[in-house]
Amino acid sequence: MKVYTYSEARQRFTEVLNIAREEEVIIKRRDGETFTIVFKKTPKSPFDIPGIKTKATTKDILAAIKDSRESIADRDAPADS
Repeated sequence: MKVYTYSEARQRFTEVLNIAREEEVIIKRRDGETFTIVFKKTPKSPFDIPGIKTKATTKDILAAIKDSRESIADRDAPADS
């Protein structure tokens, strides 16, 4: 845990934030008040992915899904003897 005075923290703010990534940082004011800076990692969703540009329309995508499902159904169908 690192402790800074208000003035030190203000002068070295970037350093204080970088240290807060690894450990707790305390800032003390002259009047005795203390503040804690703690790094908060924002959770990311596995579905948070960048989009892609394509000229495919909804109709094209639905047709591709239908074709794919039909080919799976044909493959899984029992063979006639």
